[in-house]
This record gives sequence, C-alpha cells and structure tokens, in this order.
Amino acid sequence: MTGYTMLRNGGVGNGGQPWVLRWSSRIRLTWLSFTLFIILVFFPLIAHYYLTTIDDADDAGKRIFGPRTGNELCEVKHVQDLCRIRESVSEELLQLEAKRQELNSEIAKLNLKIEACKKSIENAKQDLLQLKNVISQTEHSYKELMAQNQPKLSLPIRLLPDKDEANLPLPKSNRNCRLYNCFDYSRCPLTSGFPVYVYNSDQYPFGSSLDPLIKQAFEATVRTNVYVTENANIACVYIILVGEMQEPIMPKPTELEQQLHSLPYWRTDGHNHLIINLSRKSETQNFIYNISTGRAMIAQSTFYDVQYRPGFDIVVSPLVHAMSEPNFLEIPPQVPVKRKYLFSFQGEKIESLRSSLQEVRSFEEEIEGNAPADYDDRIITTLKAVQDSKLDFVLVEFTCKNQPKASLPTEWALCGERDDRLELLKLSTFALIITPGDTHLLISAGCAMRLFEALEVGAIPVILGEQVQLPYHDVIRWNEAALIIPKPRITEVHFLLRSISDNDLLTMRRQGRFLWETYFSTSDNVFSTVLAIIRTRIQIPAAPIREETAVEIPHRSGKAAGTDPNMADNGDLDLGPVETEPPYASPKYLRNFTLTAMDIYRNWNSAPGPFHLFPHTPFDPVLPSEAKFLGSGTGFRPIGGGAAALGGNVPREQFTVVMLTYEREEVLMNSLERLNGLPYLNKVVVVWNSPKLPSEDLLWPDIGVPIVAICFKANKESRVWREARDRIVGFPGRYHAWDIPHQSWLYNSNYSCELSMVLTGAAFFHKYYAYLYSYVMPQAIRDMVDEYINCEDIAMNFLVSHITRKPPIKVTSRWTFRCPGCPQALSHDDSHFHERHKCINFFVKVYGHMPLLYTQFRVDSVLFKTRLPHDKTKCFKFI
Repeated sequence: MTGYTMLRNGGVGNGGQPWVLRWSSRIRLTWLSFTLFIILVFFPLIAHYYLTTIDDADDAGKRIFGPRTGNELCEVKHVQDLCRIRESVSEELLQLEAKRQELNSEIAKLNLKIEACKKSIENAKQDLLQLKNVISQTEHSYKELMAQNQPKLSLPIRLLPDKDEANLPLPKSNRNCRLYNCFDYSRCPLTSGFPVYVYNSDQYPFGSSLDPLIKQAFEATVRTNVYVTENANIACVYIILVGEMQEPIMPKPTELEQQLHSLPYWRTDGHNHLIINLSRKSETQNFIYNISTGRAMIAQSTFYDVQYRPGFDIVVSPLVHAMSEPNFLEIPPQVPVKRKYLFSFQGEKIESLRSSLQEVRSFEEEIEGNAPADYDDRIITTLKAVQDSKLDFVLVEFTCKNQPKASLPTEWALCGERDDRLELLKLSTFALIITPGDTHLLISAGCAMRLFEALEVGAIPVILGEQVQLPYHDVIRWNEAALIIPKPRITEVHFLLRSISDNDLLTMRRQGRFLWETYFSTSDNVFSTVLAIIRTRIQIPAAPIREETAVEIPHRSGKAAGTDPNMADNGDLDLGPVETEPPYASPKYLRNFTLTAMDIYRNWNSAPGPFHLFPHTPFDPVLPSEAKFLGSGTGFRPIGGGAAALGGNVPREQFTVVMLTYEREEVLMNSLERLNGLPYLNKVVVVWNSPKLPSEDLLWPDIGVPIVAICFKANKESRVWREARDRIVGFPGRYHAWDIPHQSWLYNSNYSCELSMVLTGAAFFHKYYAYLYSYVMPQAIRDMVDEYINCEDIAMNFLVSHITRKPPIKVTSRWTFRCPGCPQALSHDDSHFHERHKCINFFVKVYGHMPLLYTQFRVDSVLFKTRLPHDKTKCFKFI
C-alpha cells in the first residue's frame, strides 16, 4: 500500500512522463476496438456475400453450402433406414385411423340398437301393464256381473199387427175412452222408437179450410221431427191436423166426420189416431164437439167436460208464434220483482151465465146441488173495491174500449190488440184470468191465450176458478208457476197476493218462463210436447240424440310424449296418482226405460241437467246408448259397490279432453304432450277450426290414448268435478259487474277475490250440458256466438248457472293461462272485450234475468298433496 502511493506521487513529480504512458494506452485501446469492429461487422458480410455467390452457380455439382434433395440425403444408409421407418409408421397410422373410424361407426350403430332395445323393452312393459289392467278390469267386471246376477238380454222381436186387424169393441160411451181400452199397445213396443205417421192434410177436402199459417208451421215442424216416419205400416200413432179452420170455408161437422172416417188407417174406430186442432186466435171454435171421433185422441185448446177424457185427450197451448221465433229483446226482464201494478185485468163478458141458463139461480141453490151460480158479479164488485181503495196500484177494466174479440158464452172476451195487452202485462206483477162462468167449459182458447201472454212477459197468472184444466195439466205442476184460486175466495185474493214474498214471486216467474220457453213458445215446442205426452203415457223412452257428422283429419304419430324436458314443468298443477287403465268403451245405458216411468213429474217440471242429477225435458232425446262424460268412459256403478273412483261414491269413469285450435301447430303439439300420463284420460278430440288443414309432415305425439282430429264445415264455436258434477269446475275465473253510469253489465277479467264464471278452456263439465247447449239453449244465443266467433264460454256459464242456480267452482290459484310460444291471443284485442260486454247484456235479455252467481270459494284436492307409501296408493280407488 505504501509502495503504491509512492509510485503515484513519484509519477506526478517527474513532469510529463506519465502523460506519454496514458496517451500510448489510449492509442492501443482505440486500435483494438477498431480491429474488433472490422472482424465482427465486415467479415460476416463478406462471408455471406461469398457464400450466396457460390450457391447461385449454375453448376449444381459445384454447390458447397446449398440445400440438397431428399434422395441425396437418403444416400446415406442410416438416413435411408430412418426414411423407411417414417413411411412405415405413417402407413400404420393411416390404417389405425381407418380402423378407429370403423369402430366408432360400429359403436354408434350398437348404441342405436341399444336405444331401440330399451324403447322396445319400455313399450313391452307398457303393453304388459295394459294387458294386466285389462285382465284385472275384465275380472272385476265379471265379478260384478256375477254378483248382480243380471244376464244381458237381447232386444225383443217387434210384433206388428196385421193390416186387417180385428176391430176392438167400442166402449159404452166415448167418454169412457182411456188408453187401456181405446189404445192398441201392440203397435207401440218399448223398443219401437215411437214412430209417428202424419197425414198430408192437402190430400183431403178439409185441408183447403185450414189456416195457412197453422198449416205451414205444422208442416215445417213435421219435416224436422225425429219421430215422424213415412212408413204408415210401422207407425205407433197417426196424426191428422184439422184446425184452426177459416170460418167462411169451414166444412160442416158431418162432412168433416165423414172425411175423418175415410182416412186410410182409421180402421173404423180411429184407435191410435190423434186429431190436432191448434188455435192461433182466442175466438177459435170447438167444432169437434159435435163430431164422432171414436177411439181417436183429441188435442186442442177448448174442451167441455162431456167432451174431455182425462189421461186420453190433451189440452194444448195456443200457437201464437206460428212461423216466427219469439223476440227475446222485447221480453221484459224478470227483475225487479215488483212492477207498477199489483195485478191487472181487461175483459168484457158478452153473455152471462144467467142468460145462458135462461134463469136466475142463487148461491144457496148451487149449494143444494143445482146449476152453479154466477160469481162474476161478486168478482167485479170486489176487484173494483180494491182498485178504489188505493192500497195498491191495480188496473181492472170490465168493458173494452173497442170491439171485444169473439168468445164462447160466459167467457170473458179479450180486449184490444195483442201488443196493447202485452204492454199492460209488462207493468203487472200478477195477471188475473177469470175462467168462464159455465163450469162445464173446462178450458177455452181465450183463457189459454191469456195464460200464454202472461207467461210470455213474466206476469204471474192468477186463475180464478179451480175447475179449469190448464194446458198439459196432467204432467205439469201449475202451482209452481201460477196461483189457482176458487172463485168464492175472491175477497181474499188481495190479501193472498200481498203475502207472497219476493223470493217466491221470482221463483214462480222463473218457472213460468221455463214452461213458456219449453212447451209454449214455438210450433216445434207445441208439437214436440204433444208427442212427448203420448210417449210418456205409454212409457216409451225418448229417441237417442242425433249424431253430428264431422270430417276426421288423418295424421301421423311421432315420438313418444314425455321425452321433451321442457314438458315436465306443470307448475302448481298436481295431477295426483297416475292411473294406468287403458281407454275402454262405456257399457250400455240401462235407465232408458225406467227413467221414463219413474220420474214423470220431475222430468216435466224441472230444467234439464245431467241425467243422474237433473232429468231431461220430456221431448229431449236421451243420451246415446253409452253413458259418457265429455266423450267416452265407463258408465255408472251403484254407490258403495266397490266403484273404482275417488271415495267409492261415484261411478268408475274416464273422460275425454276436447281441444279447439286454429293454425297453432307447435302450441297444439306441446299441449298434447302435456296430457301424457293424465289419469283417467280416455281420448283426446282436437277440433281444427281453420279451413287450412294441418301440415302433412306434422308428427303428432304418442300419449298412450287415441287422438282424434276433426274439422267442421263451419267455424263454430278432474277430480274436484267428481264431487260437484252439476257445475263447471276449472280455471281461470272471470266475473261480471254492473256498470252504474251506463246501466249495463260488464265482463271483467281483472284479478278479484270473487268470480262468477270459469272459462271452458281448462274446465270440466258434464257432457249433457253440451247437448243442452246445442239443442235446448235458445237459438238466439247460438246465433250471436256464431256471429262474433266469441262468447261460447260465457254462454255455457249462463246455461249451467241458469239450470243449477249455483256458481262454478274454481281450482288452483291461476288466473290466466300459461302458453309459452303462443302468438298474441284474440283476448288482447279491445274489440274482444267489447263483444263480450255485448254478449252478457244480450244473454241477460234472453234469459230474462242474470243467472250468474258470485262466489269466493276455491277448491283444491288436498289429497293430491298427501304423500302416501306406494302400497297405500290404492286408497284413492277403494276408499
């Protein structure tokens, strides 16, 4: 360290020698740097240029550094071996790839075979399960048949009498004619179907005297009646129309009698013949009174006691609407119950009883058994006193302002024109009908006309005179729609009318409206009622319902339903335990004959409904030979008889789903797939409402039951139900509301705590309601539905509520339909709701009242939510 320091100091002190050393050192470093730069930069450039120049030489043999070909490289032995190995390996790889693809193809084929085998196994299992169910069902049915010990019987062979049948001895008097001694039952077997032969009145001289409107209406009715036959040899009853006749050209009684006796099938005594004398006017005369009709039955509106044969002849209503349907818009509503006048009466008596008897008799003489006294004077005095008392508004007039209508002796003649009388009755709560003073006159056309007009506009008839025989009185309980009061109680009439409650008044008014619509309103109703009375008397069931023809659409079934995972979501709809019973046909309906004999009065006096709860009206055709619900299914079984149904208190049964669609193929297919595995499903009927048929390549799902697709020429529009079979059960709910500013009804689909309708898109209802909708519901409602192509669900709710006086039952909490993928529905259009508002108001006018009833009741089958062990699931069938 010391030496180093000294050297530095000594160097500095020598005066310039160290500077030369430093300069020489810097020169050496610069030269060294320059030499390295030449070597590192210029030498690679020169070498590169030289090498590229040599490679570009034309002589390939002079190339030193250029690339060589593969053959040249492979000249070396080991290189050639490597090349051969590479080629061999490449070839083997290609072969292995081909084998791999071949194996993959075989694996795919085997997988398809495995899937097909699995599907075949599943189908075989389903077939085996169905076979087991069929065997079980057959064994069950066999045990029931053995327990009932009721062997199946064939229909009896019909025995027809000879054309030249022997004449039966006539009874001692025509008044003694009854069915047992004046009617030939051999022509009307129970299985005959009640064939009726109608004479053509134009082929006989009296035909030219008939009222043209009466004859035209009668002929139109005959052409459409299901019982009329053109084969007179098999007929049960022969019908001839003889009235109403026109006065100027009316034949003499002897001439008419001779013409009747000359009818080709009269057979000397006229048995099994019905003579119909319809009246369109109140002044129709009883010209058959002086004619010998033998064993022929008589149907007319006027009868004397010496002429009428109870249980044999028929009192019919007048034919007011001969060739026209009633205008429901002109019929007043049934509410409010109380009207302006408590009661009203207009009439004039042309001839009193005293003048007809040509002597004066007292009430004491009547009591002693002499001819009846004339109560009309006491009636006039009492009614005038009530009018003068001002206790109630009443209107009684005993003289006509204009010329009164012609009438029979002792009968109160009608006053004014029909329209004027109807306007007064629309303002009257009760309509007084005073029977003729002559008690031998049981019924007259004038009284029948007063009854018809009162029922038409909702005025409750009050009939003074208990001897009267009202139309169809032997089958209709008139005390449910009218008051029949003896004339001696005239002083108590005012008190009696004031004591009737509003509920009873409304009930009587509704029953009167039902009777008028069913048996009085049209020529079809009158003629059908007359035939139904005869058919009911001889205990022949009604004809089966006529079939509606439809074109079935062929279609192909595709994949089995249930394979789409999107179809598995049922939301809050729990379908309950799955029943695997296959579809099966219904047994024969066995009550066709006993129903007619057992429920006569209930049939005639009740609104129609499901046949196990509500009877038919007598001229309704019965259901087909199979008792079905919404299409197909098994028939009824006795209560407590081991029925395979919920609770054992209802019949074992299946149901049919009816789906309406219009060019929504994808939505329809999805909806059909959701029905796979639905318990108790028998079949599905798809009503295709579009004129364009579905696509030919459309694959329909296989849901295990038949799917029938049908189309019509014109575009016309589960378990909770078992406990309430007379109602509509389903969802979603809707309700009606009263619009106070416009004084009209509204259709409302907003969320609410109450409802009065259940739309039929997802609802159960009895098949019989579909029949009532098509054949019993007023035609005016069906016409409006066809015009709007809307409101069919509202019409069905009106019909069911009108019949049952019960609201529908809503199930589930849903208020709308869920339809993923559906295009915008018609219900989103404002015009849709306007049309439904109009429908509700029109339907109310047709029915005469608002039949819909509110309810806040919702039902869900809680047993569906109950988890039970597998071996206990049968409790759903045999509780």
